[in-house]
Amino acid sequence: MNDQTIRFEPKDEEQLEVRKVLKEVCTALNEKGYDPLDQIVGYLLSGDPAYITSHKNARVLIRKLDRDQILEELVRYYLEREGN
Repeated sequence: MNDQTIRFEPKDEEQLEVRKVLKEVCTALNEKGYDPLDQIVGYLLSGDPAYITSHKNARVLIRKLDRDQILEELVRYYLEREGN
């Protein structure tokens, strides 16, 4: 077994795609009167796509991404904003 930490560096295109999808999903959720934060957290925790509206194809879009990809991008964005 290897005790060294593995470094993971996602591709820039992948990061941009996750951000684009999240923006589109947030727009669709807002337009339908939902709180994007609550709905996306519900989706990420449960894996249930019913948390995401089908308006503007948002449910299809978010399911194209792996939930780990979404979490990674959200943490990256937070850390960048906090200067870490």
